[in-house]
Order: sequence, then structure tokens, then C-alpha cells
Amino acid sequence: MAQTFDQHPIQLALAAIARDFHQRGWMPGTAGNLSARGADQDDSFWITASGRPKGSLEQTDFLEVAIADGSVITRLQTDSKPSAETSIHQAIYRLFPEARACFHVHSVDACIACESAGASDQQQLRLPPLEVIKGLDIWVQDPVVDLPLFENILDVPRIAETIEQRFTNNRPPVPALMIHRHGITVWGNSLQQAYNRVEIVEFIMSYLARTAH
Repeated sequence: MAQTFDQHPIQLALAAIARDFHQRGWMPGTAGNLSARGADQDDSFWITASGRPKGSLEQTDFLEVAIADGSVITRLQTDSKPSAETSIHQAIYRLFPEARACFHVHSVDACIACESAGASDQQQLRLPPLEVIKGLDIWVQDPVVDLPLFENILDVPRIAETIEQRFTNNRPPVPALMIHRHGITVWGNSLQQAYNRVEIVEFIMSYLARTAH
């Protein structure tokens, strides 16, 4: 029986996922970040260290960060710093206690899909009713579902604040969001589910990019 990512130590699993996503062109260079909470972690999570090439992460290229304030609890390398988007992961874990993993990737297709759909200044992107959308727990015939979109600004904590404000009283229809001209963020109740959902969202974005013209 094939093993899932959840059957491995968090750091090793995240490193393997990063290599996979890098090979697909979803985490070029040092772009993107991955995080996950262990079975006994309710108040903290492990996240990729800033500036590490995602195609060659090692088990020590991660930090443990507090969900409440983003403070570093554990460093596996003395010079490690949390990913620039750590605040977004904090927001997701605060908003969705059931989330155990949160992945942020950068793909060409996702950026093209938003631009081509004329959604470059919108707050949502209508998703096509493809069969694979069931992988996002959408189980209705011909679903009408929108992917939440957010403005891309240099001050990442402000993006995180906007996400938290918007989702606090209005839970998103899918476990994913997109930052304009940047990339998608997806979460799930396990490493494997988050991994699967990234594949699903990227499939949909690729479809939109290819059928735009």
C-alpha cells in the first residue's frame, strides 16, 4: 500500500512536497511556503524557512512558529527566519481550527487564469463546474462557486489581516484563496488533503488559463 505524506515526520513530508511542487513549476527558486501542524500541536505549526530553494529543502529548513503572535518557538538552524508569508498561515490556522496543513504556491497558470478572466481587480473568480471540484468538497450538480481573491501588496501582514477580516463572518466556499499576480493558498485537515487540494485548484486554474481565448 502506498504511503501518504501524513505517515512521515512533518519536516520530511514538507520537504518532499516542496520538491514535488518545485518540479511542477509551482515553487520556482525560493518562492512559496508550506506549513503543517503535528497531531499534538494546537497552538503552533512548522513552516519553511525564508529564502530556502524549494527544490532542495532539507529536514532542518523549517521553524516552529506560534499561531497567536508568530513568534519562533523552535529553530533547526540558527540563521533561519520564518517565511515572509507566515502571517497568512497564522490567519488560516486561527480561522479554521480544523486545518492541519496550509500550502502556498506560485504558478503561471493561476496568474494567467485571473488576468484572462478579467478578475485582476476583483474579489472573486468564478470556477468552472469541472468534475474535479468535488475534491474541494463541492458535491452539487453544476455548482456555482467563486474562489476568493485578494490584492497583492508588499506588506504581507496587511494581506493576512484582510483575509482574516473577510473570512471571520463569511466562511469561503472552497478551502483556497488566490492573491492577484502571486499565487494560491490552500489548506486541509491533513498534509495529504492539502496536497490533493493544491493539485485540484491548479488543475482548475490550468483549465481556465488554457480556455481563456
